[in-house]
Amino acid sequence: MNRQLLISSAAVLAALCFGGAASAQNSALEDLLGNYESLDAAVSPAGPATPVPAAEARAGDEFVYVDPGHIVPAKPLAAALRYYKANLAGIPNSGYLSVIDYTQNANNKRFYIINMRTGAVERFLAAHGKGSDPKHTGYATVFSNDDGTHATSLGFFRTGSAYDGQHGYSLKLHGLSSANSNALARAIVIHGAQYVNPSVVPLGRSWGCPAVELSVRTKLIDTLKGGTIIFAYHERFSRE
Repeated sequence: MNRQLLISSAAVLAALCFGGAASAQNSALEDLLGNYESLDAAVSPAGPATPVPAAEARAGDEFVYVDPGHIVPAKPLAAALRYYKANLAGIPNSGYLSVIDYTQNANNKRFYIINMRTGAVERFLAAHGKGSDPKHTGYATVFSNDDGTHATSLGFFRTGSAYDGQHGYSLKLHGLSSANSNALARAIVIHGAQYVNPSVVPLGRSWGCPAVELSVRTKLIDTLKGGTIIFAYHERFSRE
């Protein structure tokens, strides 16, 4: 609608009004213009909101560069990053952060290792304990911090030193949560195992350790040793 044309028409209309006082004419003109502005606002669509790109929406997120391919499940990744940020000053090896999503079937590559310098993610197979999957379905449904249960523990772990033990080259794990505080006493460690292999279905079970494929064991342990953080998660049982 042309505002100037409307103003001219309103002026002509005011001039032709019989016996109207000048103030009444001006009032009528102001009312007419006011109605125009209301009408103009009503009939002029604002248009759809401009979508905000994901990167822009997370512009304030210092970890926006992490996992650009969205490989790691969002909920445990967010929890792991919160812990990492809150405890960064006390993390001896902050170069890597890991998530093990025990919600997934054991034959999925559910052990995610995140390079915190580049944001790149690698994923690996990881076994759960016999006590966590008594019927050997491939799904962990029981978790425990108690010795003798042969069950997997959830929560945050800090890696310790590598050593040669009963299962060969292995990596100690220190439990940082109430749900895994007995990890070191239970000898819950990362080690390689023949039963962790994509050809084994369902994947073999450990005595509670996140056992990995022998072919990646040494590289994985050398990457994570010395104080990196690992978050063991299950969507039904994790409280972090």
